[in-house]
Amino acid sequence: MRPARATTRRNRARTALALAGALWAAASSAPAQQQKPAEVLDRIVAVVNNEVITRGDLNQRYHAATLQLKQQGTPLPPRAALEKQILDRLITDSVQLQLARETGLRVDDSELDRAIQRIAQENKLSLDALRATLEKDGVPFHRFREDIRNEIVLARLRQREVDNRIVVSDGEIESFINAQQGLAERGEQYNLSHILVAVPENAGPEQIQARRSRAEQALQQLATGADFRQVAAAFSDAPDALQGGAMGWRDGARLPALFLDALKTLQPGAVSPLLRSANGFHIIRLNERRGAGAPVIVQRTHARHILVKTNELVPQAEARRRVESLKERLDNKADFAELARLHSEDASGSKGGDLGWLSPRDTVPEFEGAMNALKPGEISAPVQTPFGWHLIQVLERRDEDMSRDRQRLVAQSALRARKADESYQEWVRQLRDRAYIEYRLDER
Repeated sequence: MRPARATTRRNRARTALALAGALWAAASSAPAQQQKPAEVLDRIVAVVNNEVITRGDLNQRYHAATLQLKQQGTPLPPRAALEKQILDRLITDSVQLQLARETGLRVDDSELDRAIQRIAQENKLSLDALRATLEKDGVPFHRFREDIRNEIVLARLRQREVDNRIVVSDGEIESFINAQQGLAERGEQYNLSHILVAVPENAGPEQIQARRSRAEQALQQLATGADFRQVAAAFSDAPDALQGGAMGWRDGARLPALFLDALKTLQPGAVSPLLRSANGFHIIRLNERRGAGAPVIVQRTHARHILVKTNELVPQAEARRRVESLKERLDNKADFAELARLHSEDASGSKGGDLGWLSPRDTVPEFEGAMNALKPGEISAPVQTPFGWHLIQVLERRDEDMSRDRQRLVAQSALRARKADESYQEWVRQLRDRAYIEYRLDER
């Protein structure tokens, strides 16, 4: 079995140092809270099951969000609208983190240390330099650690509860390819921004009309020249609202047919009319378009690996020791395939660790990064991924144009990503519906 395919975007430990710094630096730049009466600082703004969110929590996230929006050059929406958006996200995070704790999903300190080390490396800093930079910006390092811990927990919770349960049938793949009319083959891509006004499940006519009116209000503001990013931050219920609704570049094959139909008539810079889906009302803005008619060349890698998994009986240190021992034997000319058959705990072990031909994003980022750094014939040092410790050998590489098999893989990946996004939104909505939530933001 191959290492799990990388899933889309949200909440990886790749959180940029700048964003983390913005979060805590903004909080530290707030007026000195000890000068305020305790009852103001600690006032409860929401109750989520048996936990509370305080005005202090909301203020901290509000100042972080405004700093982030300013850095993006986004005009700030009215404070009341932005606070409501942020409070909704705090509530959603709280509900999910409570479920994670109840079901025993945790990230231990050693794992957290490695994630923070990767963040430092991605920002070309040593761990000491990362700490010094954060402290210079007034960022409490222990709070930074807990924020990263929560991000990892939320990502793994989503993977366990949603992503790992997505199934894509052969029939769905064929229907998808036919419906796309060769879009995947042409490699057409779109840079989009997006506003979603969500409609709750089983909403009645009055509630649906109220949500439509809100979406129409957002569309009206855009029609009168308002900045799309500002409107998204104020109105959108999508996770990317505080990034101005920016979706970035998306393959046409990964977009819903609803969006593709609207994009056919849009020129760069134009905004769609109101679009209705099962999730709610959408507005999309086409920022750029590229790639129509261009061939898609993919570099594929033929690789094999040996995996030693970690679990309650095999801690990280023991797994790494075993892999290091195997690496020493390989350095002394032991046969890779034979060692894989004897020691690898992956399903590929019976095939001598052979993973076949891998394409970009077929494996988790830690595995892919280490594999891409190898020359054909070279064996990696021990590599850690969420599955355990690996030794990787690249056998050969080649460039391929988009083949029918690859087109099917692209379609499968697109369908999985689309279904995962839709399922995640539905799962979060149901999770919130089951929770006891009490808003107190407007109380004085």
